[in-house]
Amino acid sequence: MTPSPGTLPQTSPSWLAHPLSRAAQVGTLLYVFLVGVNGLGKGFEALSGPLVDSFFAATENPFTALMVGILATTLVQSSSVTTATIVALVAAPDNPLPITNAVPMIMGANIGTTVTNTIAALAHMGRKEEFRRAFAVATCHDFFNFIAVAVLLPLELLTGFLEKTASGLTSLIGGFGGAVYDSPIKGAIKAGSAPIQGAIEAVVGPSQVGAILYILVSAVLIFAALLLIIKVMRSVILTRVESIVSRAFGRNALLAMIVGVVVTVMVQSSSITTALLVPLAGAGILTLTQAFPITLGANIGTTITALLAALAVTGPNAAAGLTIALVHLLFNLTGTVMIYPVVQIRNIPLMAARKLADVAVTSRKWALLYVALLFYGLPAVFAILNRFF
Repeated sequence: MTPSPGTLPQTSPSWLAHPLSRAAQVGTLLYVFLVGVNGLGKGFEALSGPLVDSFFAATENPFTALMVGILATTLVQSSSVTTATIVALVAAPDNPLPITNAVPMIMGANIGTTVTNTIAALAHMGRKEEFRRAFAVATCHDFFNFIAVAVLLPLELLTGFLEKTASGLTSLIGGFGGAVYDSPIKGAIKAGSAPIQGAIEAVVGPSQVGAILYILVSAVLIFAALLLIIKVMRSVILTRVESIVSRAFGRNALLAMIVGVVVTVMVQSSSITTALLVPLAGAGILTLTQAFPITLGANIGTTITALLAALAVTGPNAAAGLTIALVHLLFNLTGTVMIYPVVQIRNIPLMAARKLADVAVTSRKWALLYVALLFYGLPAVFAILNRFF
């Protein structure tokens, strides 16, 4: 049938193009993505929980402790899990993990948490320019943490300023306890993950095979949701949302940092916040310069989990737990103040991320090699060598 004059044939129902419909589509896809991220962490946790616990034993060497923090966090896909575990170990009555040993582990957890958004960027490998933008935004988080650790770890070993400052703050605010925050967003994500986990356990039981299957299903959810988000985001750009985002984030770095903090506190995961920036960058909605302060805000916001865990701890070593949680906060605040205000220093992680993205685009194997070696290979090799030597 020939369309009447003045009309165009529609390839999809008109209601799909409505702004509210697009918002609902994006919201639904983001929820699926978050369920996938949560499932990925749960799968790795079930697969390697005992292995992760064993890593905390050899922490006398600060560089080994740094690598333990990186590898433990990459395995469970959550710095919140790692830092909360560190707080619990430091605050335990028998004190299995001294504060001094835990400080490099906290720094390593900061590096390890960036693996989620770096892996998320790999979903864009099929489109060159999307991949370039997404990979640069993902890895700027990596380079920020590398620089912060490269400067602050030697300084901490020489002066102990983070531990001493945190101990001083603990003495001022000590006596608090019992703070517990249950994020409704996190609860909704867990509710979405539960049926998937239950179905897998019904088939294969709570086993290693079930954990691997859970990881695979979660990875499929993440990649599928990301690809569909990109498709919807492209249509959103046509409605000038890009300019609105630019005005909100491009002109006020402090506002962008606050957004990063607030979103991360709501979902209790910097990995989720920074991973959400990847499809926005891939779609061209956020630039690297606009995404960077949001990433720094997420780094600061993620410390709330350890702080709440520490405030909920009771017993003779409760103060030690609060101290290491404050070390996490001070590390991220110091790194932000050290790197972001000066343009020349701020540009270092941005330029490094752009150059790495250019290399990754020329050959996708370099992107895969980067993730495999930096987040898994190097820490594992270092831990093995330290065990024998």
